[in-house]
Amino acid sequence: MSDALIERLTAIVGANQVSTDADVLAARSVDHTGRYRGQARALVRPGSTDEVAAVLRVCREAGVCVTVQGGRTSLVAGTVPEHDDVLLSTERLREIGEVDPVERRVHVGAGVTLAEVQRAAAAAGLVFGVDLAARDSATVGGMASTNAGGLRTVRYGNMGEQVIGVDVVLPDGSVLHRHSQVRSDNTGYDLAALFVGAEGTLGVITGLDLRLHPVPRRRITAVCGFAALDPLVHTGRVFRDMAGIAALELIDARASALTAEHVGVSAPVDGAWQLLIELAGDGTEDELTDALAGALEDAELADEPAVGIDAVAAQRLWQVRESIAEVLGVSGPPLKFDVSLPLPAISGFAAESAALLAEHAPAAIPVLFGHIGEGNLHLNVVRCALTGDAERDLYAAMMTLIARFGGNVSSEHGVGTRKRAYVAMSRTAADIAAMRTVKAAFDPTGYLNPAVLFG
Repeated sequence: MSDALIERLTAIVGANQVSTDADVLAARSVDHTGRYRGQARALVRPGSTDEVAAVLRVCREAGVCVTVQGGRTSLVAGTVPEHDDVLLSTERLREIGEVDPVERRVHVGAGVTLAEVQRAAAAAGLVFGVDLAARDSATVGGMASTNAGGLRTVRYGNMGEQVIGVDVVLPDGSVLHRHSQVRSDNTGYDLAALFVGAEGTLGVITGLDLRLHPVPRRRITAVCGFAALDPLVHTGRVFRDMAGIAALELIDARASALTAEHVGVSAPVDGAWQLLIELAGDGTEDELTDALAGALEDAELADEPAVGIDAVAAQRLWQVRESIAEVLGVSGPPLKFDVSLPLPAISGFAAESAALLAEHAPAAIPVLFGHIGEGNLHLNVVRCALTGDAERDLYAAMMTLIARFGGNVSSEHGVGTRKRAYVAMSRTAADIAAMRTVKAAFDPTGYLNPAVLFG
């Protein structure tokens, strides 16, 4: 990378916002899990949409690849550079507009964290529909780029359902502003939707109009224990279709054992598998309690459910689910599989994936948890010492198993670089060809996020 290019980038964003320091770049070139590393030549932190556009034009003219980074919470190495890239960080795109409480929307910069959006919404008496454990570091630009889901997906949907407008810098440096004040905007292509889930391969999202929601007046939370997965899945189906469902989370008892050991947070019920249920609505407390009891009447529970009606009790029940992320890496970086499965396949997948791990990594511990309503699950292999070819063999075998059960090799975390070799397991050749055509139309030289999705 030439000194002339660094000088041009510095002229755009300022000397303090460009770094070629080796230590800085090394820290920015590793994924969130710590398992995968790349190499970059410069970090650039533009402070506006216009600066992002100028940076992209300069890099494109110089023939230099660009990898876009937000909060760098990707679990599929989606922000790891592979071509001595320029790292374009959105962390300075920090604008939070005034919340419109009537239309229930807010405009924010792509570098705003999820927690900041949640606080802005709460201050206006509203709620943002997506919640993640990484709320303090995940940025809404990255979440939109991967169409993140999270803990409230069963009620509000993924990020795609929350994004109602975007500012996007295209690979040629032109800027797309897609905003509308009308609720039904059907003029032409739905371009905003095209960039949601594109993982930064078609353009850089710099700003978003986000949909907000009314806050339910009452909530009730319960954790139920099950001896086996099939009855849990059956109960999950019952709750998934209820009008008041707000959260529906599967927790592996192996996960709660880890949280008990390392952070002192124990499961409130017995059972090899646990189901966290949250109902919310504007009815009375008795109505919510009756709805919960009615849906659990025929459930094959291993223990009496733990129920929390007030906020303090509910938070206590959420502790195990919220603590899982921080204990997964206590024995080194876990190997992560983020998958979607048909609900009838979950029990079989859990058993066969455990057998597969016993074959490839006998000392490892499989931990399965996630959003059971959508079959969106996170299989984490804890204490997995495999590297190199041994790790690749296990990863490929697991992807094959997921496909055999009719699942999708990628879910709310995207494809990134880690899963690009397996896209054909979930998409036909015609699908992939169409996606490549779209990519080539927007980015004919392929310089933007070149390692992601297609590689």
